[in-house]
Amino acid sequence: MKKKNNSLKLQKSKAHGYRFTVGRILQLAVALVFLVFVGRFLYIGISKTVQGQNLSTRTKQLYMRNQVLKANRGTIYDRNGLVIAEDSHLYTIYAILDKSSINYKNKPEYVVNKQKTAKQLAKVLPISEKKILQYLSPKSKAFQVQFGSAGSGLTKDQKEKIEAMKLPGIKFIETPSRLYPNGVFASHVVGLAQPEYNKKTNSQTIVGTMGLEAWFNKTLTGTDGYEISSFDASENQTPNSTQTFKAAKNGNNLYLTLDSQLQSLLEEKLSEVQKAYDPVSMTAVVEDMKTGKVMAASQRPTFNPQTKKGLTKSYRDILVQDTYEPGSVFKILTLAAAINSGNYHPNQYYNSGSVNVGGSTIHDWLTSGWGSIPLSQAFPRSSNVGFVHIEQAMGAKTWRKYLNRFRIGKKTDVTLPGEQAGLISFKGVTDQAVTSFGQGVNVNVMQIMQAFSSLGNNGQMVKPQFVDKITDANGKTIKSYQVKKVGKPVYSKATRKLLIKNMKRVLNKQIGTGYAYKMSGISLGVKTGTAQIAKPNGGGYLTGDSNYIFSVVGVTPTKNPRYCVYLTLKQPRKMTVSAEKILASIFKPVMRLVVIMSKSESSASSSSVVKTPSLTQTSYAKAKKKATAAGLNVLKISSGDKIVKQGVKKEQKVSSGSTILLLGDGTAKCPNMKGWSLEELNQFANLTGVKLTIKGSGTVNKQSLKVGTKIKTGQKISINLKE
Repeated sequence: MKKKNNSLKLQKSKAHGYRFTVGRILQLAVALVFLVFVGRFLYIGISKTVQGQNLSTRTKQLYMRNQVLKANRGTIYDRNGLVIAEDSHLYTIYAILDKSSINYKNKPEYVVNKQKTAKQLAKVLPISEKKILQYLSPKSKAFQVQFGSAGSGLTKDQKEKIEAMKLPGIKFIETPSRLYPNGVFASHVVGLAQPEYNKKTNSQTIVGTMGLEAWFNKTLTGTDGYEISSFDASENQTPNSTQTFKAAKNGNNLYLTLDSQLQSLLEEKLSEVQKAYDPVSMTAVVEDMKTGKVMAASQRPTFNPQTKKGLTKSYRDILVQDTYEPGSVFKILTLAAAINSGNYHPNQYYNSGSVNVGGSTIHDWLTSGWGSIPLSQAFPRSSNVGFVHIEQAMGAKTWRKYLNRFRIGKKTDVTLPGEQAGLISFKGVTDQAVTSFGQGVNVNVMQIMQAFSSLGNNGQMVKPQFVDKITDANGKTIKSYQVKKVGKPVYSKATRKLLIKNMKRVLNKQIGTGYAYKMSGISLGVKTGTAQIAKPNGGGYLTGDSNYIFSVVGVTPTKNPRYCVYLTLKQPRKMTVSAEKILASIFKPVMRLVVIMSKSESSASSSSVVKTPSLTQTSYAKAKKKATAAGLNVLKISSGDKIVKQGVKKEQKVSSGSTILLLGDGTAKCPNMKGWSLEELNQFANLTGVKLTIKGSGTVNKQSLKVGTKIKTGQKISINLKE
């Protein structure tokens, strides 16, 4: 029994020893862990670093907000200050459906009431309440949904209206965009700017990809700014915290030489011809030859930069990127060279119809010819044979010298991307002969316009230009474009006079090829052209009545030429009338408007110019009084006595007596626009956000929206102008 008790005591003693040992080990382990934690905390407290990351910096970053301040791309205006292209921001609406979306105030960030949300959104979005509800009730679980095309491309006004509804779960994605309010309007000249993703900034920026938008991309592009601020856990900005701020610098603005009224008429007439006769292509340019300023320019096929319709089929700028054989309009250059070099003998007779040169027979367009006629008739009759004789009288060496003086085969360096230089085939006597009537020589449209400018400057060519000036974001002019002479005068004043005399004879019904372009009451000189088109794979020219590039160039006034209109028409596939009649349907109304505008400019030059005063944030009565004192008229297009917007910016120069449209703080209603000018229409569109479709030229004759109708942002209104 005693042994048994001793055994139990020994076991208890051992167990106690084990517990003591385990306990001691646990104490040491806890102490060690504690020391590790204390050491770690001391290390962090002293070094403020974890895995190479500074905790102070990371804490600051957690409560810091780095906001990018986006710069606006510069605006492109016409010569009168009307907007052609401007920066815009569009928005895409989306709805969060996941109920786990709760903000820091424990309020829902998801759509709570789908029926109410659908009903409210239907008031702004161009989509039915029923369709919106379908989007908000997807068959499969979704974190968020969008509303198709109806929910994208929203304006700022639409976004603000929806935000005012304070609908939970409704969010927006902002997308930078470019607004082209005129649609098809010198599209290849103005060009296109589109959003592109920037990896460095992880955002989208607008980049010019065509035309002047591309050429002047650096000029138009602004510099983004930034703002760094501190916020607390409740997303409130912390007081007395350090703020870092750098303002955005907006891009510079371009003022073009284009005139909106003339350009709109040109576009309308080109579209009419395109629809009726379906040519492969067309080009049209109106230029002030004295300065080289292009007043209007376009082409077909073309595209709408706002909708991108037609872009895939008309990406090339035909004005500079395509070269062609100009045909008989080139005879202006040949005749100028012959007269100026003393090798033009107008009273010398030749046998028209055909001539053999270097083993090849060259024909007149009237293959039977006109018998034996003087060289003075070669130009008005557009006789190829006559011009072969003129070229031979000059000699190839002299003719080549003048081709070089006219800079044929050399780029103009006009401010449009992708210009092609063209070429001259001048090896053999046949090649040399055919260049006299515009075959065997390839030019682009702006090259030939540069050559034609010599008619307005007594033989001195000037470079074509599309940009009049560049201003900064505040409207200060930082660069004005001056007339740029190209080379030395190619010919004399006496030569110019004889050239114009010959161009007037082209309108003669008996011997001229351009009688279709004759206009009563307008001093005019023209030259027509019918150029053959080389086969794509070589081996001669295409045949058939419509397989030509038909053209006409006209200048006015003939006493002291200033304005030039040049049109080309390639292969009309529905040639139901003569090429002259087709081109005249464009040429005559455009030239008539040019003459009207030149007379208006002459009278306006003597009228006073005033600066527009600030007319906003005041009553209508006071605004009217200020405008009247400045020599201006005003027209309010909405209810509400307080003026919130004005159609022309303050400090902008306008002619005395101009009308400034004003927008009150009430409801905008459609006014009676009869008699309005294009400038007033532009003010109206900018103030109200409506989209105008304008046809014709002159002043408003008809409008599609009834007078007194409430105006909605984005509403489409058709306007007809009439002289």
